[in-house]
Order: sequence, then structure tokens, then C-alpha cells
Amino acid sequence: MNQPLVSVVVPAYNQAQYLRACLDSLWFQEYPDLELVVVNDGATDHTPEVLEQFQQDLDTLQTSFASCFNEANNTIERTVHPVYPRQGRTLRIVTHERNRGLAAALNTGWQAATGVYCTYVPCDDLAYPHMLAELVQALEAGPAEFAYADMHIVDDAMHILRRFSLPAYSPQACFGDWYLCGVCKLYRRSLHERFGGYDEALLAHDHALFQRFALGGAACVHVPKALMAVRDHPKSRQVDIHAPSNWNRLLEESKCLVREARQALDASKGA
Repeated sequence: MNQPLVSVVVPAYNQAQYLRACLDSLWFQEYPDLELVVVNDGATDHTPEVLEQFQQDLDTLQTSFASCFNEANNTIERTVHPVYPRQGRTLRIVTHERNRGLAAALNTGWQAATGVYCTYVPCDDLAYPHMLAELVQALEAGPAEFAYADMHIVDDAMHILRRFSLPAYSPQACFGDWYLCGVCKLYRRSLHERFGGYDEALLAHDHALFQRFALGGAACVHVPKALMAVRDHPKSRQVDIHAPSNWNRLLEESKCLVREARQALDASKGA
């Protein structure tokens, strides 16, 4: 039975030290049909070299395991095989010649994507092997068009700092109280056709977009499982929206979005 294609966008900007682990966590997903779209958003570190090496290793890197004891000649034989499975996997790399910001990178990514479902994973985070399979299952069960799950917050050594358990879906809990649904997620790519893309003038662009999905009538569902490891490294993650100069602006934008959600929810109650 064919499974719907899933497209995962990975925006990459000046966090090359985490990128390879992120790509590996996606390539080795249990889900069988995956399109990986990496957007190099004008990185000035060694992101291009990491991507070049990853592409090369997909085709050439091999490993082996002890597989049989040959008693006749008293040797342990090994089976050699490629490190990276290729069936059901495609990789596309898109490069911005200059840094255009995270929202622009995400727009480039979803516009290049061809999957029935899509998501994005920041290049410093890790998807657990069953993430896509679990989220696709929730969406295929219907009628939801947007699925989100819990996550582990980890440090750079991958120590789990806490489990971030999100609320069961309601517009009030996920947008009226605060933005609590959009980190570990998967949704129908057709939502972009209905609601557009990420607002490149905002830092809280994912909050704005997913709120637009939800208030526009897209059905959402929560999967109460930790399916992603999200890094908390404030001293080293000072790029793009996480730069100290941007953090207060990001929070103020989210406050405005919460006010908009509350107004919309209050209006719907009075209708």
C-alpha cells in the first residue's frame, strides 16, 4: 500500500555543527516515503561543506556488521551495506545567495515541496524515528489537516531537560492562551494553497500562519507523544529570530497574535 509523500523542509543558516545530526534523524525516519528539502539561507559558516559531504555519503558511505561465523575456516564473516537507505528517499538542496531570513527560507522550501503533507524541522533539532509515521497516522485517520505532538527539550549533550507536553487541541488552549502547537507538527500542504505562506515581515511567522490555518477552519489534532528533541542552547543559538536583538520583538508579535485570536474567539461566541 502506497503511503502519501511527506515533504520536510530544513532551513539551514549558520548552525552547521547541528545540521548533519538533524538530516540523519530525518533520513532514518520509519516513515517510508520522504522528500527532504534543505534550504541553505545564505549561510556563511561551513553549512555548504556539510551539505556536500552529506550528498556524497548518501551515494558512497558503507558500513558492515558481523553476520555469520564460518566454522570451516574459523572466521566471522561480515555483511557490507550502504549506511543510508535510498528507497523512498529524495534530497533537494536549494540555496539563497544571501541570507533572507527564516520565513523566506520556509517559503522557498514549501514552494519546492511536492508532498501531500509537509512540515519543517529547524536544523539544530532532531526528529525521533517515529515522528512522521505517528503524525501521518493521525492525519490519515481524519478529519484533521494539522497534527502536532509533544517534544523533549534537550541541551547540546542531548540530556533531556524536560518534557514539553502540549494541550489537547482547542483554539483557546493553542492560540487564545498562548501559542502552544507549532513546533513538532505535520500538515496538509494544500493549506498553503488556501491560506498562503509565511509572512516574511514577521519573526513570529509560524505562529501567525498556523493561527491563520486554525481560525480559518482547518481541523487540528494533538498527538500526546514526545516525537522531537528540541535543543535549548541560548548561548550558541543566537541567530535569526533567536538573536538577542530579536527576542523581545518576537514576544511582542506573539502577544499581538494572541490578542487577535482572543478577539476572533470572542466574536465567534457572540455570533
